[in-house]
Amino acid sequence: MGGVEDDEPASKRMKLSSEELIHLSNGSTVKESIVGSSRDLMARPLHSEGGKEVVGSKGVIKKVEFVRIIAKALYSLGYIRSGAHLEEESGIALHSSIINVFMRQVLEGDWDESVTTLHNIGLTDEMTIKSASFLILEQKFFEFLDEEKVMDALKTLRTEISPLCINHSRVRELSLSIVSPSHCFTVRSPKQDTSRARSRTKLLEELQKLLPPTVMIPERRLEHLVEQALGLQRDACMFHNSLDEEISLFADHQCARDQIPSYALQILQAHTDEIWFLQFSHNGKYLASSSHDCSAIIWEVDANGLSLKHKLSGHQKPVSSVSWSPDDHQLLTCGVEEVIRRWDASSGECLSVYEKAGLGMVSCGWSPDGKWIFSGVNDKSISMWELDGRELECWKGQRTLKISDLEITSDGKQIISICRETAILLLDREAKVERFIEEDQTITSFSLSRDNRFLLVNLLNQEIHLWSIEDDLKLVSKYRGHKRTRFIIRSCFGGLEQAFVASGSEDSLVYIWHRGTGELIEALPGHSGAVNCLSWNPTNPHMLASASDDRTIRIWGLNNLSAKQKDTHGNGIHYCNGGT
Repeated sequence: MGGVEDDEPASKRMKLSSEELIHLSNGSTVKESIVGSSRDLMARPLHSEGGKEVVGSKGVIKKVEFVRIIAKALYSLGYIRSGAHLEEESGIALHSSIINVFMRQVLEGDWDESVTTLHNIGLTDEMTIKSASFLILEQKFFEFLDEEKVMDALKTLRTEISPLCINHSRVRELSLSIVSPSHCFTVRSPKQDTSRARSRTKLLEELQKLLPPTVMIPERRLEHLVEQALGLQRDACMFHNSLDEEISLFADHQCARDQIPSYALQILQAHTDEIWFLQFSHNGKYLASSSHDCSAIIWEVDANGLSLKHKLSGHQKPVSSVSWSPDDHQLLTCGVEEVIRRWDASSGECLSVYEKAGLGMVSCGWSPDGKWIFSGVNDKSISMWELDGRELECWKGQRTLKISDLEITSDGKQIISICRETAILLLDREAKVERFIEEDQTITSFSLSRDNRFLLVNLLNQEIHLWSIEDDLKLVSKYRGHKRTRFIIRSCFGGLEQAFVASGSEDSLVYIWHRGTGELIEALPGHSGAVNCLSWNPTNPHMLASASDDRTIRIWGLNNLSAKQKDTHGNGIHYCNGGT
């Protein structure tokens, strides 16, 4: 463990390690004096660390490591005497004597001694030793400059730092700080503070990151392990879907099924034909739907549910899809092989129409800055437009199909579209690089995750595939259970941190899976026709919307929300009593 034997009790050995050397974070100075030099402190294992005693029912936790981490946590929390008592009673030191000497030397500015001690700790990686030495000598260099000892700083740079033969660009920056003192402030890293005490403690923190954790336990190690354990419990929880759900250390975490939106709280009935598509705005305050009745509707979301805001008329053909602008102030609607219309979401006014002579639009999307729009065209090309309707660019060739979704990543670099029956194109428009997701089955639709790292791909064979697209294209998971034989069925990510996958189905049910495990959580009845599309409110993990051939939109929520009874046909809205 990089320590040395010592006849004295742990509490009497180098208390500097505990008391930060424990007050690192607040810049406190250390007043304890420590006797001894590093020259006779070559690292040897502590006697108490020689055994393999373990704790815990599974026999995987080494007692020595466990005690040292607890001691570290006690000191970090300010329980100095408790940490010292633990070291004394257990006979297990937080740090070895040589590490305590090294820490004292750094905090007291004994630079030459600290470099010597560093070499005696017993590190085997030469690059680690060089990198740590560089940090120490850099601090020495800056302190000489602070004291206006320019020649001493120059000597340190020439005879100690440069011979390490690492970080050459940094060496050049240090040289410039000698020639131009004003440059000194620009080259100082965050650890070099104007206060010498704070600067040295930050240096020690940087050194701690370089040295092996068995030598110097990382800061907040116990907190990190506990947070990691809680995170794993949360991720493994099938129904975790609430920011308000507190995770306690006293019991294993498990949410109840009632965190999943599985109760129909509202039925929206303003469309007069099949509803094919719907999408919540990015801020969750609106829902847009499109229908075979050649119209789109903007619904407003408030504390009482959803209400009709605007019915958008003007398309001569069924409206196949909609797309919200990044600021949610505007909405695109796309007619089936017809035109794209841009609407003002506040007034309901049509602002512009995008069309190409002799051709029809099949899909639509926005650039992340809202300055351009993209469209799939039925000649298999993809076009980019100015908002005023001027076409800027056109990617010709096999770029899209007549039935295809269109997504643009949030950095604006990639355009994603179904380019062949069994392939999705990921076109990097800046690097002009094309990548392809290849499937064995016909692709019917896809959906991009909010973090742009994953695609949900719906297939003809009644499967939904989850693909990672961040680096190498990789099939991650498969979801099964829903029914699809004739129609375009869409799925979506949703819930807290998009931990769930929801899909429509031709059997009139809404299907919800846990994204991580692929396990089916719910199959929600209620619709009387095929469920074509779903959208999960991005700001409310307890609100899910489904669109169906039965001409209705169902708003799903939790059963503990109060739903008001209103006139069944009032403003095209029906309020349920929590049942389905």
